[in-house]
Amino acid sequence: MKTYKPTTKSRRQMTNVNYREILTKSKPTKSLTYGFRRSVGRNSAGRITMRHKGSGHKRLYRAVDFLYNKKDILAKIKTIEYDPNRSAFIGLAVYKDGEKRYVILPKSVKAGDSFIVSEKAEVKTGNRLPLKNIPVGTFVYNIEIKREGGAKIGRSAGIFAQVVANADGYTNLKMPSTEIRKINENCWACVGTVSNEEHHLENYGKAGRSRWKGIRPTVRGTAMNPVDHPYGGGEGRQGRGTKRPKTKWGKVTGGRKTRGPKKYSNVFMVSRRKTGKNK
Repeated sequence: MKTYKPTTKSRRQMTNVNYREILTKSKPTKSLTYGFRRSVGRNSAGRITMRHKGSGHKRLYRAVDFLYNKKDILAKIKTIEYDPNRSAFIGLAVYKDGEKRYVILPKSVKAGDSFIVSEKAEVKTGNRLPLKNIPVGTFVYNIEIKREGGAKIGRSAGIFAQVVANADGYTNLKMPSTEIRKINENCWACVGTVSNEEHHLENYGKAGRSRWKGIRPTVRGTAMNPVDHPYGGGEGRQGRGTKRPKTKWGKVTGGRKTRGPKKYSNVFMVSRRKTGKNK
């Protein structure tokens, strides 16, 4: 991590990933980028559905390949690049037939390394193969939920799932949340851990950096009036005043199970995630 001399109050706490030591290119490949408009917490009607989002720096979208439908063709990582739309690093993969695609990079992969998407691929960092061919104990990322459906699980910085068992046509995976889930053994996954594992150690240092990233301020419930929040009102600082913690709309949070009893994927859960002190 990169630290700074305390020239200002915000600089004293600020930490950042040392990109100069990792990245090999600053500008993205033009043919794999396009402009887009972020939803910034609004739905199709323009109404706010998620608070604390808005403004922020303009971004260029990098078309990252999650399908990995070029199989049995060797690809070489040409560059390691920053992507403002995700926490992990991306790399420009150049296939033997000349096609270029952006992919999420695993930890410890350098420019010049190669990978392959194949059923007969070696169990090596970066390679992609079906879950049934991956031995127990292996860390995986970019995991499919449905065959040929594209990577859906394990795409954030430093994240990985672990293969726990292979039986009865399913692979048991221990998720980053500690949940153990069954996934069809014919689904594909990449071997390794997602890059930029130091991302969670980053300290913005000042409110301005949050605004650059499109994160708006959060007002405490105790600072509001009673009409605006269950914690609001009272002379001076007051306690929560309610038996259980609640949201702005009075719904119980912090302990209540929110997973629906009829959710389609309940049958694939082997054990629920651990919460609180158990975690």
